[in-house]
Amino acid sequence: MASSKEYLQFILEQLSDLEEITYRAMMGEFIIYYRGKIVGGIYDDRLLVKPVKSAISYMRTPSYELPYDGAKEMLLVEEVDNKEFLMGLFNAMYDELPVPKVRKKK
Repeated sequence: MASSKEYLQFILEQLSDLEEITYRAMMGEFIIYYRGKIVGGIYDDRLLVKPVKSAISYMRTPSYELPYDGAKEMLLVEEVDNKEFLMGLFNAMYDELPVPKVRKKK
């Protein structure tokens, strides 16, 4: 099941006070970037983030879910209605997220 643009817009609105939130559509789902780093994505209208230590400790009761068959587990963010929680989560995670690899031009 693909994610809806309405759910994407809702999440983007919840994160609107953060600078440099971007996304990229990928096979019916959406990858979410914060200041150029991949934080997670929207899969089947669920916000899932990378399971870095800072995210695990920030969440009260971390819950792991698969974004799609064959993928690594990610953390399900259940408090999407809480704008302050989401912004705090993204800020807490930022330093621990890997720097994107630079792709070589062919």
